[in-house]
Amino acid sequence: MYDLTAFQRDLLYVTNGLDEPHGLAIRDELENYYEIEVHHGRLYPNLDTLVEKGLVEKSDLDARSNVYTVTRRGRREIEARANWIAQYVD
Repeated sequence: MYDLTAFQRDLLYVTNGLDEPHGLAIRDELENYYEIEVHHGRLYPNLDTLVEKGLVEKSDLDARSNVYTVTRRGRREIEARANWIAQYVD
């Protein structure tokens, strides 16, 4: 996970935490957190990067939308990062 940007890590965390993580739901969560608009041109290329790295799988939700699921590797990476952070933060 060391090679991900902070935005990509946030995408991974949000995707892991949502019940049905599709693009608009992920975007809405990030916009609430960042308090700025997250544009299509930023969101989807970064989701595609997570897919390419094997951290997230993309599948069709319907004719217009995709659903994103964190892979087993992605969950391991999240857990490893949480353990690393826990060493330094109480």
